[in-house]
Amino acid sequence: MKRVILSVAVVAAMGLTSCKDEAKKEVETTVTEVSSEVSKEIALAEMSFGVRGNCGMCKTTIEKAANSVEGVAEANWDVDKKKVEVSFDETKTDVMSIHKAIAASGYDTEKVAGDLEAYKNLPGCCKYDHEMEMNQQVK
Repeated sequence: MKRVILSVAVVAAMGLTSCKDEAKKEVETTVTEVSSEVSKEIALAEMSFGVRGNCGMCKTTIEKAANSVEGVAEANWDVDKKKVEVSFDETKTDVMSIHKAIAASGYDTEKVAGDLEAYKNLPGCCKYDHEMEMNQQVK
């Protein structure tokens, strides 16, 4: 009888230890996943700068150019404010790379003039005034 009770106690102890290990592994996995997500969010920098343009087609081209840069997570150009807001990973790219990509598509930014050949190939509605104000405050 003592052997049976002792055997049951040993089996129960092993079962509880096994469950405890599984629970610990689940907690460790969850913590790792959360840490990974937080790291991704922390690594993203956000900035905005002026970009000349006129219309919805400009918006599409400007955003596509910015998003083509490795490390850019999101780009949103505001037609009224003539400003693009960009979220990007600073370990993969820098601000000047984003300016250059947009300029290569034919659009002037605050720091880089648009490529003239690309500008000539823009649709008529996208031919903006090169003196237009950028990064405007719209009320």
